[in-house]
Amino acid sequence: MKITLLLCDHAQEVAGKLYILGGGWSIYRGAPVTMGLAVKIAVPWEAANVPHDFAARLVTEDGLDPVLPTPDGGLESTRVEFQGRFEAGRPAGMAPGSDLDAPFAVNIAGLPLAPGRYEWTVEIDQDVVGRVPFTVTES
Repeated sequence: MKITLLLCDHAQEVAGKLYILGGGWSIYRGAPVTMGLAVKIAVPWEAANVPHDFAARLVTEDGLDPVLPTPDGGLESTRVEFQGRFEAGRPAGMAPGSDLDAPFAVNIAGLPLAPGRYEWTVEIDQDVVGRVPFTVTES
């Protein structure tokens, strides 16, 4: 499957379309971080009408879970991940061989990331199909 990933200020999926505000950045200044992740999955014809597992995971530049503050003021490695399942159905009259769209959007507010390099990785059926890196800097 082919996917398009975009970091943005806010994203929303409505009726199979993505609505994106402030899209296309790769540097975030300050903390906490507020962001949207817009994902457009192009499902091949032969993969339609079959359930697929989806996961988007935030990792550091070395592939580890980010270290986030705890309520007691300490720090711990914390998994930031969104999982789900989707199935793209073939609409009536669609030309055989056409890709089908499966858009997805998630918004995260107030994520306390330290300055550094991060990356969202997206897996479909346990295969990494996309990555979008970004950097958090001091304000």
